[in-house]
Amino acid sequence: MAKAIKEKERLAAKRKAKVEIFPLSPTNYKILIAGIAVIVVGYILLGTGKWDGFLALTLAPIVLVIGYCVIIPLGIIYRKKEKTVETSAAGNSTTAPQG
Repeated sequence: MAKAIKEKERLAAKRKAKVEIFPLSPTNYKILIAGIAVIVVGYILLGTGKWDGFLALTLAPIVLVIGYCVIIPLGIIYRKKEKTVETSAAGNSTTAPQG
């Protein structure tokens, strides 16, 4: 009987601990949307003008590489830095997320 109660308590604690935390913040989504916009602009540049012109051969690939290799990974990896708040009475330092 006691074993069953402990099992129920363990399952209840596990359910409480299972809080969904979104891995990406709204800032991450804004960066990802900006990356998608840069990629769309790159493809538009790729399709405009002559096929052997400056836009199609030089500028569009540079814009696409920036979108795919810089902005999209930055949007996935970016995290806000935590602000350190020092308390002089206790002598302890705590961290609080910037908001």
